Amino acid sequence: VVTSDNGPHVEGGHDPAWFGSAGGLRGVKRDLYEGGIRVPAIVRWPARVPAGRVVDHVSANWDWLPTLCEAAGEPVQEASDGLSMIAALTGEGEQADHPHLYWEFPGRGGRQAVRRGDYKAVRYDVTRNPGSRPELYHLSSDPAEADDLSRERPDLADELGDLMSASRTPSERFPLQRRR
Repeated sequence: VVTSDNGPHVEGGHDPAWFGSAGGLRGVKRDLYEGGIRVPAIVRWPARVPAGRVVDHVSANWDWLPTLCEAAGEPVQEASDGLSMIAALTGEGEQADHPHLYWEFPGRGGRQAVRRGDYKAVRYDVTRNPGSRPELYHLSSDPAEADDLSRERPDLADELGDLMSASRTPSERFPLQRRR
């Protein structure tokens, strides 16, 4: 398995536009736009994953632990939000889907994102505006997240904003909001 945990970075003067590393997607490392979190994965598993197979299953890096455990015939030893991707990779059986995916980044003012189906909501500057309406994107028609639909679909933006809040596990080590 070859993959990454984030999109291109700008640290040290790197220019992500130089090689088109984000593939036309908005954002870089530490962003929760697709350019910061959507990454490719290459899997080679002779006799199980057909050569040239392309899979568009929506997943996250936390799915690798249950996937590799299943491949090794071992149980997952700890609680995990991940789902095995063996069915998607091999084309055998029914692949389970996440009801939604949630991300957060505690730095840079706090950032949150949630994806449910083709819709993704993104909220930045959570420290100053913890309950603000998130931006809303329809990823299948707008993978570059250029058209914020939150004004056209405020009901859905608010619903996904509530889902963000419900998905978050508070952490003393990684607070999203300033302590009062």
